[in-house]
Parts: sequence; C-alpha cells; structure tokens
Amino acid sequence: MTNPGDAAPSTARSAEHTDLLAALASHRDLLRRTVRDLTDEQARERTTVSELCLGGLIKHVAEMERRWTRFATGGAEAMESVPVDWANQFRMLEGETLEGVLADFSQAASGTDAFLGTADLDRTWPLPSAPWFEPGASWSIRMVVLHLIGEISQHSGHADIIRESLDGAKTMG
Repeated sequence: MTNPGDAAPSTARSAEHTDLLAALASHRDLLRRTVRDLTDEQARERTTVSELCLGGLIKHVAEMERRWTRFATGGAEAMESVPVDWANQFRMLEGETLEGVLADFSQAASGTDAFLGTADLDRTWPLPSAPWFEPGASWSIRMVVLHLIGEISQHSGHADIIRESLDGAKTMG
C-alpha cells in the first residue's frame, strides 16, 4: 500500500527540476539571441571600455557552466580540477568563430542539463576557498542552479549593452 504523502515529493521534485531547466534554457536563449546575425569580427569586437566582447561572454558562460557542473558532481576539488584561462575566456581569440563558440556553449548547456535532470537538488558541497564566498559555507545543487541562472542573466545584460553599442540591435527588439 502506498502512503499518500509519498507521491507529493517526487511530483514536486520533478516540477522543480522542470522549472529550473526551463529557466536556464530561457536565459541561455536570450544570450544566444544577442549574437544573432553577427560576423566573427563583430562578435570579437569590444564596444565599451571593458575587455568584454560578445563571443568572449559566451565562452565565459560555457566555462562557468562546466565549472559549476563539476562542483555539483564532486565539490570544490572537482570544480578546480581543470585550469581556467581567466583573461582569454572573456575574449574571442583569432581563429575562434562565433559558430564554434556557440556550439561549445550548447555542448556545455547540454552537459549541465543532463546532469541536472536527475540530480538530487538537496545535495550540498562546501564552497571553494575564495574571498567572494563566506568561509565554511556550502551550496546545494539547487543553489548552484540558481547561481547559474543569475550569472547567465547578468552576462546577457552585459551582452545586450555590447550589442546595442555595436550596431544598435537589442536582444528584445
């Protein structure tokens, strides 16, 4: 005999996973829309005083998703197991194409989504030691997903400003 309370957690969990994955997809799509109809040269161009360019932002978001997915699967040690070229992840380098950067972004997103589809969102890991994290704090996989949504949203805003400065186009217009 099934306990009536047993069905609610799995249904709620499934709905939560679905909602989180949908939010990630929506914000990724906004970032992708920002670079529609651009050439490689335009995606590489800096239009503000910052070092940011559209192709570099997409590269950064792909790398950030991979790093946080590694964290969600194995904690800080897994997250830091692959070195990061902090400066060049924000640039679209000579020889890189917008098509290639977008394909890499899609691959990173697919990996994140595949993991999250079945992840225990309550699983927690201690955060890496960094000045921007509270010492001794831990994050659940749920918090990692919320952080990813926030990061993608923030960088989509950066991208929209860069695109508007480039040619007047807007993500939502």
